[in-house]
Amino acid sequence: MVKARTSAAELVEKGHVRVNGVRETSPGHAIKIGDVLTIALDRAVRVMKVIAFSERRGDASAARVLYEELQARNS
Repeated sequence: MVKARTSAAELVEKGHVRVNGVRETSPGHAIKIGDVLTIALDRAVRVMKVIAFSERRGDASAARVLYEELQARNS
């Protein structure tokens, strides 16, 4: 989605992220396995389900196995 935590926090603070259909405005909100995230990016909306967490931070390919893409829409 985004490369840095600060960019992710900014998306949340600006209201571009929904957790289970509810707009989230707190970057510190806890996410759990099974949650569905809806993220509005520049010209697309991505919907994904959290399926796992990692003990360590990794690259984008490692992150892709932690969620299931439910929908991707271009605006």
